[in-house]
Amino acid sequence: MLRVWNIVSLLIGLVLAGSVYASERAAENVQHVVLISIDGFRHDYIELHQAARIAAIADQGVRAKSLTPVYPANTFPNHLSIVTGLLPKHHGIVNNAFLDKQRPGEQGYANYHMGKGFTDSSWLSGIPLWNLVELHGNKAATYFWPESDARINGLAPTYHYHYSKYADYQQRIDQIVNWLSLPAASRPQFVAGYFSLVDTYGHEYGPQSSQTAQAVQRMDALIGQLYERLQALPVAVNLVLVSDHGMLEVKPKAAVVVSQLAIDKTQFAWVNNGSQLHIYARSATPASEIRALATRLNQQSALGFTVLSAAMRQQYHMDNRTLAGDILLQVEAGRRFADTADTPLDPGGHGYLPEHPDMGAVFVAAGPAFKQGKVLDKFNNLEIYPALAQIMGLPLLNKIDGKLDKLAAGLH
Repeated sequence: MLRVWNIVSLLIGLVLAGSVYASERAAENVQHVVLISIDGFRHDYIELHQAARIAAIADQGVRAKSLTPVYPANTFPNHLSIVTGLLPKHHGIVNNAFLDKQRPGEQGYANYHMGKGFTDSSWLSGIPLWNLVELHGNKAATYFWPESDARINGLAPTYHYHYSKYADYQQRIDQIVNWLSLPAASRPQFVAGYFSLVDTYGHEYGPQSSQTAQAVQRMDALIGQLYERLQALPVAVNLVLVSDHGMLEVKPKAAVVVSQLAIDKTQFAWVNNGSQLHIYARSATPASEIRALATRLNQQSALGFTVLSAAMRQQYHMDNRTLAGDILLQVEAGRRFADTADTPLDPGGHGYLPEHPDMGAVFVAAGPAFKQGKVLDKFNNLEIYPALAQIMGLPLLNKIDGKLDKLAAGLH
């Protein structure tokens, strides 16, 4: 009897071991995605600043001639659009900083600033990719991505870090590889990473500068290393490299001085994003005052800005006047809004109209889900969300603004 029991136990053990092995083999066939953002990496930096390793990755996969940002071409709106497939007016982050006329605050209205979702995720809407993965029963990880430490829909990625621009870059690469080296039960299907270096140097020295070139070279080496290490893993991993916007040269002494616009503080509040000025009527300000200010600002537009008309606001999806303000000013390319006449201007800037060539971002992707040596025409970054969901085999759980169109030609 004991012998029979030992045989049965052995058979059960073999079955269980086979099941675990089959599960591991199945997990190896799951498509994993590593989404890396290099903030401010303009679409032509690969050639301009000789990013040879990224160019080689593009040759082995897919590259877009340019990736068109959503309006405004700023960091937080675009990073949230990339990972939600939603326009800023739908995911809620319409600029790097803005007010919400439906929320009371110290200055009359509550203000959003970069990263505020960490303490109050009610600013954010949509289902970011890391949520989508987790809601389908898999794990996700983020080594920084704007608002990835916020509990959107009550969820945060299984593995994540609270943002610090001083976190070591090599440590970030190592951690991404380590996450994808975990056993199948612990391994994230989706990993996001974010690097600010190129944007920082682009602002401080300009897109054509040797300093920006050095920043691109440093990131090129890190991305090349990451790709090689991902290739060596025994799982199917797709590396997707993006940026949020490009960068252009800011003209010296090209400021539009906000204090000289003589906006009445008792009637209006405003937020200066450098490229946009959001002007909000206070709760007691009559509609006639809003119209009068808009008319006067239109008459001052020769200073170097445009008052977005109703048609333009609809075109650029800034028709929500609760978040985007009652009056929205867009500065001319190469100029910046400055609070005062002595406010220094950075040599590089972004946030201009998305169709400006220098606002074009980068898109490079390689891995088993992507074709090889494929160059795509420019496309909007809202396509990224449905594409990555399809690659990972995850049905969408909400209505999005992005539609898989031109990027489809780069997928198997």
